[in-house]
Amino acid sequence: MKKITLTLILSFFTAVGISSLAQNASPFQVTVTGKGKQAILFIPGYSCSGDVWKETIQQLGPNYTSHVFTFAGFAGIAPQANPSLNEWVEAIGHYIQTQKLNKPIVVGHSLGGVAAMWLASEYPDKIGKLVVVDALPCLTAIYNSNFQSQATPDCSAFIQQFEKMDPQTFKTTQYTAMRSMVADTSKLETVVQWSIKSDKATLGKIYCDFSNTDMREKIAAITCPSLILLEASFKAYQDTMNSQYKNLKTARIEYSTKGLHFIMYDDKDWYYNQLRTFLSQGNF
Repeated sequence: MKKITLTLILSFFTAVGISSLAQNASPFQVTVTGKGKQAILFIPGYSCSGDVWKETIQQLGPNYTSHVFTFAGFAGIAPQANPSLNEWVEAIGHYIQTQKLNKPIVVGHSLGGVAAMWLASEYPDKIGKLVVVDALPCLTAIYNSNFQSQATPDCSAFIQQFEKMDPQTFKTTQYTAMRSMVADTSKLETVVQWSIKSDKATLGKIYCDFSNTDMREKIAAITCPSLILLEASFKAYQDTMNSQYKNLKTARIEYSTKGLHFIMYDDKDWYYNQLRTFLSQGNF
């Protein structure tokens, strides 16, 4: 399959009127693969490269055109001066419009799953189908039942925490974190290296944004068919999961049979079957 890499440049965003990005670097890099009639947008998770979707795209075959995102500051991509999850989502929305994509499917993992929900809630008439891979509308509420998001959170402490870590400490923490997220040991080194190559200030700022995001009410605006794929351990907390997604009326929630957070690596057969079945059903 032919690959076309599109690095969205500053002039593009100026042209579509995103003034907040006018003095900043591109918020993401996009790789476009395939020539199918149906477009799919693949959004990776926190610190990850769009390459996390490589096997998924191969499994889906030639009937799609895949637009694979990697966010600025993640996995070796040049960072922005002041990244913002909100602006990233807004920029993807404008990408859909300027590329004239007709009802694209949006697939997001983890942070990318939250971004996908955010996108579908902001542009409900533009999205054909939504697939969320192991993400919740408000992760922080799982640990803090009294959580309320702030309009303008102070993220300086998060940024400083990451920037102050020496390389060895940072590397050790990434290995520790990723061992709890991916069971497939053949993928562990790849995922860790994406984190190590990520910009520390970006990691701190986006972690702060992510922690402050609450989509529980906003997902009520989503109108497209939605498939939620959650890791096996979440099945023990189905009431909580249902509560998180209660306002997404189009959602079908399924739980993987094994593995950890990177379901696309840890429970491949189940994941591919769920994805193929959902994408083949119904009209957009």
